[in-house]
Amino acid sequence: MIELPKDHIPVFVLVRPQLGENIGKAARAMLNFGLAEMRLVVPRDGWPNPSAGPAASGADIVLENAQIFETTAEAVADCAHVYATTVRKRGVTKPVVTPAQASQEIVSQQGRSAILFGPERSGLETDDVALARKILTVPINPEFSSLNLAQAVILCAYEWSRHQHLVQPTQEDVLPPAPQEDLDGLIRHFERLLESKGYFFPETRTDATKRTLRGILTRPGWNHLEVRTLRGILSSLSRPSRDRTEG
Repeated sequence: MIELPKDHIPVFVLVRPQLGENIGKAARAMLNFGLAEMRLVVPRDGWPNPSAGPAASGADIVLENAQIFETTAEAVADCAHVYATTVRKRGVTKPVVTPAQASQEIVSQQGRSAILFGPERSGLETDDVALARKILTVPINPEFSSLNLAQAVILCAYEWSRHQHLVQPTQEDVLPPAPQEDLDGLIRHFERLLESKGYFFPETRTDATKRTLRGILTRPGWNHLEVRTLRGILSSLSRPSRDRTEG
């Protein structure tokens, strides 16, 4: 898990969640972005819920460590900053922030932060929203403003993760571009083979054609393994074909 000051890691509070599958999906979304502290307020079908595990797809640590509370107030009692996710006005006047704005605040302010998510069918009640310091909402199609629980969780988790410099899944496998010396060797190899085949014709266009060839070969930014592979291919193509038929 991500090693950060606890104040910078938000607690995700699911208030009266209805389906175990949705709790599991929320856990999966959290762990995707390095979050593992889930709190549950009176899950409708009780806890633990056998349907949550399969839906979590391996995010078992989130479910195993989930804490249960009888009220929303108890779930956020240790939090100095509480955000209520809602897209509807509840008759409560509070500052409104986006997930990006809330995430920026969470990683810069002192004191624990909690984000409240309401039941799948109806969302947070007015009393739940009243506990929050701010309302968290996203710009959304006013004619269809329904997000499911996991979608809401993943939006907030993703925005928070953007401030934590998480490594892209393939980033550590990306090799640096090959040195210029290796690239020049590849280009010369191409030129030698093409010259032997009479490719550079007419001679008056040879320099221009070689420049074009160089442009083509330098554009992809080959790494040293790719250059070595291409050189191997060219060497193989330059050798006389061997008769592979059996006698």
